Amino acid sequence: MTAVDLTGRVALVTGGAHGIGSAAAHRLAKLGARVAVVDIDAEGAERVAAAAGGLAITGDVADPATMPAVVARVEQELGRLDVVLLNAGIGGGQAGIDDALDADRYRKLVGVNVDHVVYGLCAAVPALRRQGGGKIVITASLAGLTPMPTDPLYTLTKHAVVGYARAAGAALADDGIVVSALCPGFVDTLLLGAAKEEFDAVAFPLLTPLDIAEAVQTVLAEGEPGQAWVVQPGGHTAPYRFRGVPGAGGQRPPEIVLGHA
Repeated sequence: MTAVDLTGRVALVTGGAHGIGSAAAHRLAKLGARVAVVDIDAEGAERVAAAAGGLAITGDVADPATMPAVVARVEQELGRLDVVLLNAGIGGGQAGIDDALDADRYRKLVGVNVDHVVYGLCAAVPALRRQGGGKIVITASLAGLTPMPTDPLYTLTKHAVVGYARAAGAALADDGIVVSALCPGFVDTLLLGAAKEEFDAVAFPLLTPLDIAEAVQTVLAEGEPGQAWVVQPGGHTAPYRFRGVPGAGGQRPPEIVLGHA
């Protein structure tokens, strides 16, 4: 794990009240950053921010007004923004493959797992540009790289954010803004729910929030624009190697900007 010095820098963590977000907030503070902890759980955000010596902000990240307000408050109270961890996420909770779809739960899932990432990145980019660049890490999942038949809707959202990180990373690279996706395997957090007992019954190795916090540090130190980093038990954290898409005759197609001549 490569050392990172964030002294004098400001970091923002969504979903920071529990699990991965809490561990990451503490790690960023340990690296020297002042940390803004954002969560819909006001008490949890206050607790983590107090322990990390940072700023607690309460809000629903799926609301399009929340992330612009969060970034504005961070700049106003902490003076700048350098590192953003878009970590808030929830599980699908339904199959999403038949006519029993609960549309309200589906919209909530997409709102937290996908919309919040778009809102957060769009709000953060102007602030990062004002500092000459910065880092954005999006918490995705291995379900963003491979299908998870037990939760197709969760798979959908995580594939979406991996694709978004890859494209946004390339688009923002010239601004000195490095966008990366973090794709952990199964992590021992509340998101596992009842499945935790099944994993324990077969002694399936689970990652811990601390493992992911360490992976965040690695990505901040070594990540390149648009990479998706795989995190698995045993300390394996590395960028995923995408094969690319062959064009006609097996040749890779040229870069094309849709909607432009």
